[in-house]
Amino acid sequence: MLDIAVIGAGRIGRIHATNASRHPRISLKYIIDPVDAAAAELASASGAKVADLEEALADPAIGGVIVASSTDTHLEFCKRATKAGKAVFCEKPLDLDLGKARAASAQLDNARLFLGFNRRFDPNFRKLHDRIHSGEMGPLETLHIVSHDPAPPPIEYVKISGGMFKDMTIHDFDMARWILGEDPVEVYSTATAVVDPAIGAAGDVDTAKIVLRTASGRICVISNSRRSGYGYDQRIEAFCAKGLLRAGNTLSSTVESWSEAGSSTDPLQNFFLDRYADAYRAEMDHFADILDGRALPLVGYDDGVSALAIAEAAMESHLTSAVVRIRY
Repeated sequence: MLDIAVIGAGRIGRIHATNASRHPRISLKYIIDPVDAAAAELASASGAKVADLEEALADPAIGGVIVASSTDTHLEFCKRATKAGKAVFCEKPLDLDLGKARAASAQLDNARLFLGFNRRFDPNFRKLHDRIHSGEMGPLETLHIVSHDPAPPPIEYVKISGGMFKDMTIHDFDMARWILGEDPVEVYSTATAVVDPAIGAAGDVDTAKIVLRTASGRICVISNSRRSGYGYDQRIEAFCAKGLLRAGNTLSSTVESWSEAGSSTDPLQNFFLDRYADAYRAEMDHFADILDGRALPLVGYDDGVSALAIAEAAMESHLTSAVVRIRY
């Protein structure tokens, strides 16, 4: 069994702690959170102990740390865990500041830092990626990524999230790089706050259309919204020389009804923890492989910095209404 600690007892920390506690090769030993009640509740539910970070990092039995705390603490906890010789599974983004993330390169073990871009582990998106790169439909020419949330997050979260591009769209920037197979070199984005006026008042946006272009001329269009009105909309379309490859939405069930009035299906899955449950479990499998030396991280430091670079360029484009060259 591979002993680990989880930092963060919030929503995403609970998901990772639950998956770790159920994993056949992982033993969840410690929960760390500044809110004592939250740490105690999650520790009780997952069979772990409450500890502080110093205690967990000093324990030689701990082989890895999951960083699922607030975004502004990610980079610091990654550096501390790396210094203590632990493998690290860090939630995205690595940091809210590109300069700080770049400056931390020498302090992180790139061979044992796994960054939680969970959509790469979604079985549907992974199959789409693999079929595109198999060449069965010819070369990929353009990509269309749709990522619309069912409803906006609480405004208190928005204010500390780093903004939609770094909090939400950063997943799509990573997916674009992964599926395109090359880094975009420029971005144009137009964004607004039409869903919730409070988001605009907080200096953020809730709706965006983004165009990425690669050096080879491929184009990726990303559509983002904090409110769909019809469920959690997660689709990718890849237009290739010989046709289309598409990964569609996941419904709450496959049951359909047919009558004289027409046909209908059950609604889309309406929460990201349900939609990506398989992906979160697959991430934990991969972290176990990293812990016992079977694998190197499939998503790491360089991917985190690159996605953050695109996010900052997208914000610059939005603010200047201009095409922006991405500086990696």
